[in-house]
Amino acid sequence: MKPTLHLLVGLLLTFPLCAQIEFGTTNAMNWTRNWTNFDPNSEFYPDADTQIPNIIDADMIMSSENVYLMSGDVYITNGAIVLIEPGTVIRCQSNVPTSLVVTKGAKLIAEGNKGYPIIFTSDKPAKSRRPGDWGGIHILGSGKVNSPSKVGFLKGDFKPQHAVYGGDLEEEETTRLSFVRIEFAGKQLNAKYRSNGLSLCAMGKNTLVNNVMVSYSAGDAFDCHGGTANLSQLVSYKSKDDDFDFNLGYKGKISNVLAVRHPFISDTSGSYAIEVDGFDTKQGLTTNEDVSQLVITDATFVTLSDASNYKHTNAAIHVKNLAKIELKDSKVSGFANVIKFDSSFRSYYEIEKSFKIYTSLCNVHSENVSVKYEGYNRERMNKLFKNNLFTSTFSNVSDLFVKPLDVKNPKFVLKDPKESYAMMQ
Repeated sequence: MKPTLHLLVGLLLTFPLCAQIEFGTTNAMNWTRNWTNFDPNSEFYPDADTQIPNIIDADMIMSSENVYLMSGDVYITNGAIVLIEPGTVIRCQSNVPTSLVVTKGAKLIAEGNKGYPIIFTSDKPAKSRRPGDWGGIHILGSGKVNSPSKVGFLKGDFKPQHAVYGGDLEEEETTRLSFVRIEFAGKQLNAKYRSNGLSLCAMGKNTLVNNVMVSYSAGDAFDCHGGTANLSQLVSYKSKDDDFDFNLGYKGKISNVLAVRHPFISDTSGSYAIEVDGFDTKQGLTTNEDVSQLVITDATFVTLSDASNYKHTNAAIHVKNLAKIELKDSKVSGFANVIKFDSSFRSYYEIEKSFKIYTSLCNVHSENVSVKYEGYNRERMNKLFKNNLFTSTFSNVSDLFVKPLDVKNPKFVLKDPKESYAMMQ
């Protein structure tokens, strides 16, 4: 297996990892215990006994004593509040387009707990569920988006009057989601659009989204259009498209994140653990200060790659249209590059303004950075990674992490946090 190319520039020294990065308890990812499920296709779920109406225009409680069937698109409208009790299971019909759309002004409160998560899953029996069995959950808020029109529209064959999001209610508590699993979503909606597992559109900053797992989505796992909500404790597992997609001026902090990809699972256009788009080029941008901006802390981005398949991997992070991203205290492993910039970045100066990385560990098999502008200087670009750590050669996922290939209970903890790694100087 070839060594990582960025190690050839002569800028690396070796130091013990524990002296430079203190991963602490977050390295063990204890927050994922007891409520996640990495093998949902083997899980038995009871048959549905209660059908959800396709229009919910009054307050409603969904009881854990029932198992619900969602058949066709369901719209929460008219400012209604839907509360889902801990432990509730919602089976989602696979032979018709089926999504949950929470329209502007309405609210979904789905707060499970570690022992009793709330589950949205396919209506198919165990062993026969597939990515894209059903659509997904789409929550439309009244927070800010950065298009001049100040609104966005949910893509797909949704009712136009229920597909608008965006406004000026930046303090809005748009939704409350906690200990929720979303499985086998991402259905093809029409010839042009595919659904995503969880779409968060123009969320207000008082929105609560934590402890949410999206597994086996055929589209993006998490898709954030504008808004200012901070998100935490999120898992994306083997999604076909991006694990986390941010656009339309999203500004927020993301913490405690796990994204697990496979080299052979990808969209034809290319898929990433993180894709962040500064603005929609079709709609335009009012000021450069309104581009999407992320701060990500305590993230683990992993592709399950080894010597036999690592060449099929892409970059971990893709940044488009002058978006800005900051990565701290994280692990990036199994990808070709740490980060890729599109053609909107035309100089080292623009990249330096848009990307920061601190006290993180990287295990990639090609250049740290992939860029399109002429005059690229590898040595200069590697200065962006000063005081971050790298494996001395590209490591197989099983060599770096504890039980990453365990079907039921994978663990993405470094095998030996005290092992010596190379530090960029």
